[in-house]
Amino acid sequence: MPFLIVILVIVAILVFVFIGAYNKLVGLRNGVESSWRQVDVQLQKRYDLVPNLVETVKGYAKHEQETLEKVIQARNAAMNASGVHDQQEAENMLSGTLKSLFALSESYPDLKANQNFLMLQQELASIENKIAYSRQHYNDVVRGYNTLQQQFPSNLVAGMAGCSPSEYFELETEAAREAPKVSFS
Repeated sequence: MPFLIVILVIVAILVFVFIGAYNKLVGLRNGVESSWRQVDVQLQKRYDLVPNLVETVKGYAKHEQETLEKVIQARNAAMNASGVHDQQEAENMLSGTLKSLFALSESYPDLKANQNFLMLQQELASIENKIAYSRQHYNDVVRGYNTLQQQFPSNLVAGMAGCSPSEYFELETEAAREAPKVSFS
């Protein structure tokens, strides 16, 4: 009889460990999804701002149509991206084209002094900071989720529950670090 009690206690402990690990994994997975939604909200604010910036620049830089079209194409690609990896690539492209757009403002003193342009530029800078914060929070949650999946005994539970690692959302690539090249010849 004491042997049976010991077996039942061990089984009960294992069940509680399994339930605890599973619940922690579910909580972190939901945290990853929630954090991604926050990143998505900030990205949408950025997408909404881009057409206003382009329209403001159009009035001053009529012969820069190619740059303006690239910005809009990059915005549309970013808006239609799905999944962390595709979103990451699209955001890198959008960041590069926005740098080109702001590089144009250096060549147009009237544009640089335009209050609407300055306001939009400040708003974009604010949104970029919020995106960076949201991205950092998302990556922190992903790190916790992925780490828990690799730790014992949670790795056993994660395997049985079909949990898979989440992707980090990184925008810092070599292309994003390069200064835009602007030529007026």
